[in-house]
Amino acid sequence: MTRHVEHVMGTVFSFDVRDARADSDVNTNDAADPGARANAAVARAVAWLHHVDAVFSTYRPDSAISRLGRGEIELSECPPEVAQVLSLCAQTEHDTNGYFTTYPGGRLDPSGLVKGWAIEEASRILSEAGARRHCVNGGGDIQLGPDPSPWRIGIAHPARPGALCTVVTGHDLAIATSGSAERGPHILDPHTGRAADALLSITLVGPRLTAVDAFATAAFAMGDAARDWVEETSNLEAFAVTASGDTWRTRGFPAI
Repeated sequence: MTRHVEHVMGTVFSFDVRDARADSDVNTNDAADPGARANAAVARAVAWLHHVDAVFSTYRPDSAISRLGRGEIELSECPPEVAQVLSLCAQTEHDTNGYFTTYPGGRLDPSGLVKGWAIEEASRILSEAGARRHCVNGGGDIQLGPDPSPWRIGIAHPARPGALCTVVTGHDLAIATSGSAERGPHILDPHTGRAADALLSITLVGPRLTAVDAFATAAFAMGDAARDWVEETSNLEAFAVTASGDTWRTRGFPAI
């Protein structure tokens, strides 16, 4: 078992690797030591997260995304990941009918997609190293590895500190929650410019965190309309707590 906590991208990331099996197809000196392989894979994943922070942090004036937003450099002068992320953002904006935006508040900020994308890649790094039973958690947004052994993930209740509102079980899943419990009303409805307040939180579950995390932000901005949108979106399920304290879930939400 390997566990690691890293402070990066303005939040806390945790790595929990339960079965650090060596990949027999990779000939390395530490292939016979699964723990060493897992530790090395976690180190590579952590280095990746710090690279993403250096490129995409809107709080760093020297990051590529900050310089691009100020018009100091062109997209072609940015690391290749920037074009990839902005393309994913454009697709997400289309898929969410404009409820996801790369320009919240009028400035370039793809943060609503970047964290999930970074976590998904960190999970891939672990899987390719043979550590397939893992959980990567970045500020409550989670990617579970492809090993078939199930995980149980508790979802915090947005209005009852210390309590859970539901539990998700499964493997090879992405789980993302968007809400106002910790930071107050901060997610804007791009169509009105006002803070979204119909929901206290919404949790989405799907196969990959890049989409699930970005979709969670958009779904929170949608408010009650998110239920029908999620029902119509393939490979996506939702559980929500409304401003009145009621809850709803889509038909296939994997909870017990």
